[in-house]
Amino acid sequence: MVDEMLPEALTALAAAGGAAVVQAAGSDAWEGLRGRLAWWFGRGDAVRERGELERLELSAADLAAAETGNAERVRTRQEAVWQTRIEALLEGLGDDEQRAQAAAELQQLLDQTAPSATDGGGLVSGNTFHGPTAVQAGNHNRQDVRFGPQA
Repeated sequence: MVDEMLPEALTALAAAGGAAVVQAAGSDAWEGLRGRLAWWFGRGDAVRERGELERLELSAADLAAAETGNAERVRTRQEAVWQTRIEALLEGLGDDEQRAQAAAELQQLLDQTAPSATDGGGLVSGNTFHGPTAVQAGNHNRQDVRFGPQA
């Protein structure tokens, strides 16, 4: 195993990978991301790929089961777990060429599974609000609306 720190760009890429796992879990993008990421981790080893699929499913279940009060803590923990796993894989690759290839593959994977900038998802623009207003944009938002005297 290479016993050196990852360059800052690879650490940032690993952080983006961890964030992508958390953002995609439970969304329409999940199936695509989990399959591609498991393939990336597997590096051609079908048994390892299946193990990664199981780990990803456990993470998704953990995120889905998180209660409102600790959801952010669970999200932060899962991001860190996957960032660390990605960093460990990159650090464990034999040479800079292998590491660069794996990083390029991961970047492509993340680019393919990221929401398109042109799809308008989460865009709030050109609005004027008068009076009580609620605006919600982004991934994994939660909104509880209650009406009546018990609200």
